[in-house]
Amino acid sequence: MDLDEKDYIILRMLRRNARTPYSEIARRLGISEVAARKRVLKLIERGVIRRFTIDYEDPGEIRAIVLVKTTPGTKVPEVSRRLVAIEGVDWAYEVTGEYDIIVALAARSVGDINKYIDAIRSVPGVASTYTMIVLRYWTPT
Repeated sequence: MDLDEKDYIILRMLRRNARTPYSEIARRLGISEVAARKRVLKLIERGVIRRFTIDYEDPGEIRAIVLVKTTPGTKVPEVSRRLVAIEGVDWAYEVTGEYDIIVALAARSVGDINKYIDAIRSVPGVASTYTMIVLRYWTPT
């Protein structure tokens, strides 16, 4: 799947604002609006863009990062697939280092965070977790 510089510019623009108008993408790339629309559709069809979402801030929401260690011999992608199916999980990354997976949680209460962590720990192949509550959340503007 070869992406060119224009594709990467589109991806960066949409990552910052998924509602970026095609006209703005076209202007930035120096192409027509129709060409910009076709490029975005091609990225969607090829599976590069998997979904459009929102970034929000809810002062009543509690976020947590959970580091997950899997048991030796476990197929980490299978554990990851099960983790992202758990209520409250925003995303999961497979990573290098002492832990195998990083999971982001969002909940309305600490009790819900605990419930989601219990669900993570019950997934076959999860050996241990380490949880950090997020104090502040920053995104690029």
